[in-house]
Amino acid sequence: MALFWCRVVTELRNFGFEGRHLPGIPVDETPDLNSCLLYQQLQVINCCISRKRRHSVATESFDSEMEEVSSNVEESDAAIGKVAASCALYARISTGELVLRLGADQLAENMTMLETGEPIYSPITQEGPLLTEDLIKETEELVLRTGSVGAGCSQLLSDMQAFKAANPGCILEDFVRWISPPDWTETEPSDEVNSSITRGQLSCRMKKEGNLWRELWDTAKPIPAIKQTPLFDEDLAVEGILNFLEEIPTSELFQQLFVSLLSLGFTLAEEKLPADENLSKLFYECKDYVVSTCQKSVWNDKMDDLCQVYETVEKMVATPEEVIKTIKQAEETPAIENVNASSELKHRFKKLSLNFGSKDKQQQKKSPPKDRKDSDENPSRSFASFFDSKSSLFSKISTKNFPPPSLDESDWTLVDRTILPPLCILRCLLSRA
Repeated sequence: MALFWCRVVTELRNFGFEGRHLPGIPVDETPDLNSCLLYQQLQVINCCISRKRRHSVATESFDSEMEEVSSNVEESDAAIGKVAASCALYARISTGELVLRLGADQLAENMTMLETGEPIYSPITQEGPLLTEDLIKETEELVLRTGSVGAGCSQLLSDMQAFKAANPGCILEDFVRWISPPDWTETEPSDEVNSSITRGQLSCRMKKEGNLWRELWDTAKPIPAIKQTPLFDEDLAVEGILNFLEEIPTSELFQQLFVSLLSLGFTLAEEKLPADENLSKLFYECKDYVVSTCQKSVWNDKMDDLCQVYETVEKMVATPEEVIKTIKQAEETPAIENVNASSELKHRFKKLSLNFGSKDKQQQKKSPPKDRKDSDENPSRSFASFFDSKSSLFSKISTKNFPPPSLDESDWTLVDRTILPPLCILRCLLSRA
C-alpha cells in the first residue's frame, strides 16, 4: 500500500507539472469544506492549474493590447485624440489629458468619478487564496493569537492598485463607493452648485485619523492585477500539497478514506431505501449516530461501533422486507423476550456509546476467541445482538426471523450494480496502522 500511494502521488505530480486537470475532480471550484481534506487538496490542485491557464491567457491579451496602443502612439496627435475620445480604454483626468485605462473589466453601472465625471470601470482583480479546511483553521488561529490582518491588507492594497489603473483620476471616495457602498452616504446635489454629479460623504470609520484604508490608498500605485506581485502562488501551493501527501501518516490517510466510504455507503443506502416509515426512522437514527460520532475527534476509537451500525444499514437495504417484518413483530412481542434474546448474545456486541450506551474498551479487546467464532458462524446472532433491548433506539426490535446472510460475497453487498464498500477491510488496516 505504501508503494502504491507513492505511485499515486507521483502521478499527481506529473499531472500538475504538465498542467493537466486531475480526472474525476471539478476543474475550477473552490475547495468544498464539506468534503474530506484529501478531496479538498485535489480540488486545489485542479483550481491552481485552471488559474495558471487563465493567467497565461490574460498576460498574452494584455501584452497584445499594449503593443496595439504603442503602435497608435506613432500616429498624429489629432488622430490619437479622435480615437481615444471614443474608446472605453481611455479616461480624461482633471487636467484634460487622456490616460489609458489598464486592466479595466466592465463598466460599473450608474457610477462616475467624483472629480472628473468619467465613468467608473470595475477592474480585473487578483483571485484570492485557495484555503482548505486546515489552512482556514491555521489562519483563524493566527489572527486570534496575533491580531494580524496581513492577508486582508494585501488583498485590499491589490484591489486599490487595480482600481487606480482602471480609473485614472479617481480618488479614495470613488474606490469606497465601488467596493464598500455602506461606507458611503450619498446626498442630493445642491441647487447652488451648477453640477449634476451626486455628492456624499464617507462613513465615520473611514474619516477617522489614521484610517488604514487612507494609508493604503496613499501608497497604492496604478498597477493592473496582471502586473502585480501574485497574492497566491499556485506552484508553491501545489508543491506543498504534494509534499504533504508524500509524508501523510498511514492512519490519517485511511481515516479519511474510511469516513468517505462510510458516507458513500449511507448515501447509496438512502437512495435505495424502500418507502417505509419504520424503516426510514431506523435508518435516520443510524445515520444521526454515525454523523455525530464522526464529527468528534475520538471517532476512531469507536470504529467497531461504526462498522456495526453500517452493517445494520446494509441489511436494511439488502433485505428490507425481513427488517420491516421483524420491526412489526417486535411491536407484538413482549419486552422480556427481547431481553432474553439479547442478553445471551451480548458477548458478541458491546453496548454502543452515545445513543447506544457505553462499555469499557479494554473489555472489548478481551472477548474470548470462542465467542467470536460462534458469532462468525452465525451472522444472524451478530445482527440480532446489535438491537440490544437495553438500547434506547432499538428496544422494540425482535432478534429472530433474520436469516443468516450469505458469506460467499466476502461481506460485499450488491445493490443495483453498486458495491457498498467493505468496511471490514479498512477496519483491519486501521487497527494495524
